Amino acid sequence: MRWWLTLYWACAGAAFGATALPPLQPLIDATPAGGTLRLAPGSYAGPASIAKPLTLDGGRRAVIVGDGKSTVLSVAANAVTLRGLRLTGSGDSHDRIDGGILLEGDDHLVEDNELDDVLFGIHLKQVNRSRILRNRIRGKDLSLSMRGDAIRLWYSRNNLVEGNHFTRSRDLTFANSANNRIVGNRFNDGRYGMNIVFSPGLLIENNQLSDTGTGIIVLYSPNLVLRGNRIAHALTSGGGGIVFKESDDALVENNDVLHCSVGLRVDAPPQSTGALVVRNNRFAHNIIGMFIYGEEGGHQLLDNRFENNLNTIAISAPGTGSAIVWRGNYWSDYQGFDRNHDAIGDTPHEVYLFADRIWMETPMATFFRNSPVLEMLDFLERLAPFSTPHRVLQDARPRMK
Repeated sequence: MRWWLTLYWACAGAAFGATALPPLQPLIDATPAGGTLRLAPGSYAGPASIAKPLTLDGGRRAVIVGDGKSTVLSVAANAVTLRGLRLTGSGDSHDRIDGGILLEGDDHLVEDNELDDVLFGIHLKQVNRSRILRNRIRGKDLSLSMRGDAIRLWYSRNNLVEGNHFTRSRDLTFANSANNRIVGNRFNDGRYGMNIVFSPGLLIENNQLSDTGTGIIVLYSPNLVLRGNRIAHALTSGGGGIVFKESDDALVENNDVLHCSVGLRVDAPPQSTGALVVRNNRFAHNIIGMFIYGEEGGHQLLDNRFENNLNTIAISAPGTGSAIVWRGNYWSDYQGFDRNHDAIGDTPHEVYLFADRIWMETPMATFFRNSPVLEMLDFLERLAPFSTPHRVLQDARPRMK
């Protein structure tokens, strides 16, 4: 559409030198509503804005260069398609939420784009029924605390975020955004793999998150499904692989959580309603396999694998999590036998608070956890208990390897 404008600006850019890029905005303005603007290979000057439905196609060879002071491309319309573009050079203001793409309106398609040197990647602001597919986003080369979010949904519903690759950003943030699907994405080198706040009904499936402070943190967001995700190397002391706080009725299944500070950190509510169902997950090589805080709770831990964690279970205080149901889990530290070969341990798997757990009540004692004195104290208490140890959990049917 209006090919002569594209040709004119391409020639003008060549005539004025490499620093004088043809502006993108006149090409957008000249494209009728519902039309398609196919950019010729080359670089175009942003920022630019789209205020009508259209398709902007870069054919993987068009670059939109921002001014370093604002968002590179803004959309304030419905049914806009952005495809095959490279966007670079956003501003660095967190107050303005400078980024690569700002979307407003509904029914958008953003696919196969590459964003780099942007503070925020793609920002969905009250956007519904849109698809964000197969984009590659790399943030600015800043310290972790100064980065923006690779993708940010705010009051946005019924969107699909699938097959994207995010790196060197702060978080993937979903705030007040219900019923979205987050499927098959990869994210590494960030603070929170996913930061979910007041966003019920999300489906988070088959994502890969690595080298972040925390993998997935869920705050005040009930009815989530976390399925088939792989979370590795989330090692900040206050976080973990998967973290839940006041987010009831979630299903957590078939996830791999590897080499994290805590595999699963959950709060236990004072009653059994709103419990989580955690099943068929693998928690392996974590410092703590699962940390429970709060009240008695009523979560269900079924058919999970706790393998080679430095500490299998930790609780915030005696009695925490006492109403949790444990059944059919595999425990690498189980010391029983299977004499009838039914793949179920002959005796229950039980975890007690001995001296080796004193650091749970007195965190400063962690420094001495493997010291000879505590090792000897733990050995003596197990050999001849001088106090009644508190039972943390009992799995009546532990699964054998």
